Amino acid sequence: QVQLVESGGGLVQPGGSLRLSCSASGSIFSMNVMGWYRQAPGKQRELVATIARYGPTNYADSVKGRFTISRDNAKNTVYLQMNSLKLEDTAVYYCNFNTYYWGQGTQVTVSS
Repeated sequence: QVQLVESGGGLVQPGGSLRLSCSASGSIFSMNVMGWYRQAPGKQRELVATIARYGPTNYADSVKGRFTISRDNAKNTVYLQMNSLKLEDTAVYYCNFNTYYWGQGTQVTVSS
């Protein structure tokens, strides 16, 4: 079992920034991929970004150049730095571990 605890969501104006954090605990294996997904109202959950334990990253086209995913392996924590936020980034953001475990979600609202 793996437990994921997210933090950092909130309300921000267009063009603003937020940083999400997700800490994993439990049965953490050395080879793992952590990531962020999001789900907007009335839409399916979609990939935002993933990062493997030793670095390779993957981003959705819609966030490339604006979002940066990173991780601290010593803390089993993954971060999502979100810059130049747009109205369409509004969603519940979910942390994911190895495509199997999910966090409870954190709301990100971009609004003027």
